[in-house]
Amino acid sequence: MGKTGLSIWVLLIMLGSPGLQARTLTDAHLHYVDFMQDSEGGEAMLAAMDQAGVETAWLFGLPVMKKWQAEAPRKPRYYLGDEAPLYYYSATDDIVAQAVLALPESQQKRLKPFVSGVNPTDMNAADQIEALIQRYPGLWFGIGEILTRHDQLTALTEGETPRANHPALMRVYKLAARYDLPVLLHSNLTSLREETPIFLEELEAALSANPQTRFVLAHAGTSGGVEERQAPLGTLVPILRALLSRHAHFYVDLSWSVKDHYLLKNDKPASEWVELIRDYPDRFVLGSDLVGHFDSMKRLMDDYQPLLDALPQKVAEQLASGNTAALVPEKGAQYRRD
Repeated sequence: MGKTGLSIWVLLIMLGSPGLQARTLTDAHLHYVDFMQDSEGGEAMLAAMDQAGVETAWLFGLPVMKKWQAEAPRKPRYYLGDEAPLYYYSATDDIVAQAVLALPESQQKRLKPFVSGVNPTDMNAADQIEALIQRYPGLWFGIGEILTRHDQLTALTEGETPRANHPALMRVYKLAARYDLPVLLHSNLTSLREETPIFLEELEAALSANPQTRFVLAHAGTSGGVEERQAPLGTLVPILRALLSRHAHFYVDLSWSVKDHYLLKNDKPASEWVELIRDYPDRFVLGSDLVGHFDSMKRLMDDYQPLLDALPQKVAEQLASGNTAALVPEKGAQYRRD
């Protein structure tokens, strides 16, 4: 076989092999800032996206900020850095908005910003989100990540404990439906000390009361704090299957802890998860869950390749990027008086 024939043969193998196909990726869980509201910046983020093969991203800030107390031996770098509390920080949305608007228009189109900087126990939250839609017309494509039931993070955050069915969030969900915006909701299914899904009823109540709102459950209802201190929730897949079957507006984010503790076993996808995704191919999204620092994006997104390779090609494409595109509106929200 000559060099030309060999090259064509290698090309055909690459095109036909699922593991070598170049898929369009969307990062559906990307925080522009960390818990000190710092960021490496837009250029670093876009460079990391290019390196990881990520074409687009759902982008949001962090609705809480870590307090730097006077007696602290050093400035904290993470919310668990010391015992100082966290507080709600609404300026995170302006940080995200100004960062996106400072980019060239061609790069802005790669980003789908979400509003996140609200206190989920404040009845003003929905009004604050609508004010941001008015302040930045056409910029916002979703709401979240809304933080409720997040183990140590919740315990460290000052004020009332947030929950998925809090009256303040019920108003937010109604607003989301009115503007056709998906809601990325962090709501752990259980706590650090319980091996049964004690918070599931709160999530069910929110879903049942808001059938017109698209919900994306961050990390499939898990978090690193819970899974690192007790055995992973053995009933997670059956719980998700039941929620997916009952609520057509319910979706699942496979980032962070669910990837690390459930999806992959010895770098191979768990068969029950492959089956679940095949049964509900339009209801799952992938994300890195990076917070303000982006150099590990390629490694984190590459972690999903064994899962994508285990799925039929069409399902893999939906999971890699198609579902994220379908979940957000074609254009950002425009303020309107109803």
